[in-house]
Amino acid sequence: MDGMPLYAEAAERNKSPILDVLRAFFPESGKILEIGSGTGQHAAHFARQLPGIFWQTSDLLGNHRWIRAHLEQAGCHNAGDPLELDVGIPGHWRRASLQEDGYDGVFSANTAHIMSWDRVADMFSGVSGILGPSRKFLIYGPFNREGEYTSPGNASFDRHLRSRNPEMGIRDDREILRLAASCRLDFEASVEMPANNRILVFGKCPAREN
Repeated sequence: MDGMPLYAEAAERNKSPILDVLRAFFPESGKILEIGSGTGQHAAHFARQLPGIFWQTSDLLGNHRWIRAHLEQAGCHNAGDPLELDVGIPGHWRRASLQEDGYDGVFSANTAHIMSWDRVADMFSGVSGILGPSRKFLIYGPFNREGEYTSPGNASFDRHLRSRNPEMGIRDDREILRLAASCRLDFEASVEMPANNRILVFGKCPAREN
């Protein structure tokens, strides 16, 4: 094992509600890519609870040891060793494209607000390139609703993020939907989650016929 697992309390609290949404939108079998696996807690829980799914983890190299530690501790045999994936590097997306027909789903949690907007755009573009036709992209986190914060806590969190880095911050759902449409990802649902978070669900547009 690479070391003792790193724990995030928020991941422990939200993993079960998120799992319910994954079951509703992802197929019972197939290959799912997780962007930004972080501590690996979500990956270990979801892989264990979704035995028909192969859960492919990914993140920057600095987080790989934590991801491996959680997967090993959980004894997950249906989860892949983390891929190095910086969403702003095209070569990383090419290496992540392991299936000719694309992934059967993509999931990402708490990433959009800690990236610059350019990197968020890179993520959506990359997801569109590796997602199979009519498959889903689920992104979890805090999102503003039509330009407004959904809670005082989110407003405070956004100020904190921007004080650390002006390029970070809670994204507005209207901007996310416009970005997704430009990447051939159709908006399908917004699912309310605990602690003023949401899961936005997008479906890959079918290929256009000539």
